[in-house]
Amino acid sequence: MDLPTVSDRQDDDNLQVMMAGSNLIKMRSYWKKRRHFRLFSHSMTIMYHSNKGFFGKGGHSTISAAELESVREGHQSEQFALPGIAAEFPEDLCFTLVFRGRQQLMDLVAESPEEAQAWIQGIRTLIKQAEEMGESESRDQWVMDWFLKADKNADGRLEFKETCKLLKMMNIDMEEDHAFRVFTMADKSASTGLEKEEFVQFYSMLTQRDEVWSVFQDYSEDGDTLTFEELESFLAQEQKEERSAEYAKELIKRYKPSDENDNQEVMSVDGFKTYLFSQDDGSIFTPRYREPYQEMNKPLSHYFISTSHNTYLMADQLVGPSSIEAYIQAFKRGCRCIEVDCWDGSDGQPVVYHGHTLTSKILYKDVIDTIAEYAFEVSDFPVIISIENHCNVEQQTIMAQYLVEILGKKLLDSPLDGVPEELPSPEDLKGMILVKAKKIGRLEEDDQPAAEGSDGEDDYDTSEDGDSESEERKQSDSRSTATLSSELSDLVVYCKSVPFRGFQNALQNYECYEMSSFSENKAKKLVKDEGADFVRHNTKHLSRIYPKGIRTDSSNFRPHEMWNGGCQLVALNFQTAGISMDLNDGLFAQNGGSGYVLKPDFMRDESTDFDPERPEDFESYHPLSLSIRVISGQQLPKVKERSIVDPLVRVEIYGVPKDEEQQQTTTVSNNGFNPVWNETLDFVVRIPELALVRFVVEDNEMVGLTNGFIGQFTLPFDCIRVGYRHINLLSEDGTDVPQASLFVHVKIEEYSEDVEMQ
Repeated sequence: MDLPTVSDRQDDDNLQVMMAGSNLIKMRSYWKKRRHFRLFSHSMTIMYHSNKGFFGKGGHSTISAAELESVREGHQSEQFALPGIAAEFPEDLCFTLVFRGRQQLMDLVAESPEEAQAWIQGIRTLIKQAEEMGESESRDQWVMDWFLKADKNADGRLEFKETCKLLKMMNIDMEEDHAFRVFTMADKSASTGLEKEEFVQFYSMLTQRDEVWSVFQDYSEDGDTLTFEELESFLAQEQKEERSAEYAKELIKRYKPSDENDNQEVMSVDGFKTYLFSQDDGSIFTPRYREPYQEMNKPLSHYFISTSHNTYLMADQLVGPSSIEAYIQAFKRGCRCIEVDCWDGSDGQPVVYHGHTLTSKILYKDVIDTIAEYAFEVSDFPVIISIENHCNVEQQTIMAQYLVEILGKKLLDSPLDGVPEELPSPEDLKGMILVKAKKIGRLEEDDQPAAEGSDGEDDYDTSEDGDSESEERKQSDSRSTATLSSELSDLVVYCKSVPFRGFQNALQNYECYEMSSFSENKAKKLVKDEGADFVRHNTKHLSRIYPKGIRTDSSNFRPHEMWNGGCQLVALNFQTAGISMDLNDGLFAQNGGSGYVLKPDFMRDESTDFDPERPEDFESYHPLSLSIRVISGQQLPKVKERSIVDPLVRVEIYGVPKDEEQQQTTTVSNNGFNPVWNETLDFVVRIPELALVRFVVEDNEMVGLTNGFIGQFTLPFDCIRVGYRHINLLSEDGTDVPQASLFVHVKIEEYSEDVEMQ
């Protein structure tokens, strides 16, 4: 292995400043403390001294460039924007590290503007280089990060006792005699301590994969290499690659270790292992489906759209903080429909918060500023601002003014081409921001007098829907209706909120740009009792589904139940990790992460007969069998600080009710480093187009205790690649767990209901 290094480091003045080290103030909401930060030479890891280090008091903490998403200059965090902090620390001294994952920031203050710029530009260089690293370089960097964390005295070497401690931290539990033998073999300098290069070699010797070697042996005649013909046979028989001939040559060249003969048209076992572990060629997720691949010129109603509920909240619905950071995080996760709850501010400025609760308030203007800056950072396709309007006419007018002034040309304030018979497409609306709210009159009508309208979220007639969040609010809000501001009303074009009073009424009376919102309970009932009607309704109209009001802890419902009915805007609390957000992330991981996914063709036909409760009656019914052999796991993270995990793997299917199923492997005791299961789980998937497959790894606890979460990965059934594949696991917040993966074999075949599953 080659150690990862920062190229041209000696010529980069910024990196030189970082390696020399700086005293920076690390900010927290309740304290500010000076810490010494420096960049390790020949690495991409920053160390800073803290009261609580990796192994306890008096140590140091580290930050890998791979953990960072970006760095913001100046007062671009809510903490720095506080009047007292902003006044104390000039903007040109301040910068913020943004970590990958939810709501992770580190605010830092330098001693001079020049020093701040050196760190800002230097960190950006490191982030760029980390993103450009190859997979083997990333793996070596991950190993090096562990080395630097364990090197408590920062002397550049690990003694055997330090190495044993580190192995336990890495979830490796092995006999001390065996560990010492491998340690001695890697200690080429015979110094009784492993230097950086030696530790990388030590780790490489520990990671031999018998299960990969076994697959390799099945196709290798000489046991040492795969010839072009042998690799082609493997690709055709196991991986079902239609392009196997030319692809085999390409793979041999791509995964040939640098020290091998370039003229030799064979693949070594190391090259084979690297191929199977690669993010593209070896991943279970078909690479072309991660890129933009779907038609984007269909009406908006033909797409599932990534949607957030109460986007401003960072925690629960009662006392949690409201924050513009929540909007930033939602946009970075591909969200295309965000919610803004607007209330009268005491100084004439509208505010955003969860009304009649103790959640904190943020200025409406700051929210619109944030939308303007971040709306199209990840996706160019349209953003919908769902406004829950509780403001008086005067402050509604101010709301409209800010939308016009701040969003400018991005704001869609009139129809693209007259009154539409069907909604425009995401392609038509690229780069535009739409407003969803109540509207006075219809698009085809000219000036209308002011009218009374509900200011609540729920557009459904709630007389039979006792759990409606809006009903609860209306009971405590003396002003249950409000006169609408014509200025705000005029900005509503393609997302006019209207009450829902039945599918037949909507068919006869509502235009395509008129849409309704439903609480989760009402939507579930409609999907169950009138599923085919709901699917047909959603071919023409948008529907927004939101969590019921009793979810004060910001928990989420299962979104796939609403997608089964063709509902486009299924709103979730993005701040809450768990299965629901895993499913949301999984669905929207395809199509370039654009936040728009084209619905199956049978959900776009206005005369469709599809009913999710009775899939077997559907004329295009074609069930498939899914067989997953869970072979092994690699570098699973610890759940508890001191204990090695006892992992099991569960595979879960989410889709129409008859497809929902889960099965799990047995438990492998005391092995998180390379557990081997080699167990097969079989499923029948009746509507593959709506199915999501979730792989979850847990630490099995004693009877009566909840298993510890280790990692998960969720993807649409249609995006699965068959054959031998690796699954890179994600954390609870949806970010990569470095080097943690599952090795599986996948088989998908036609299934007949007349043939009993073996």
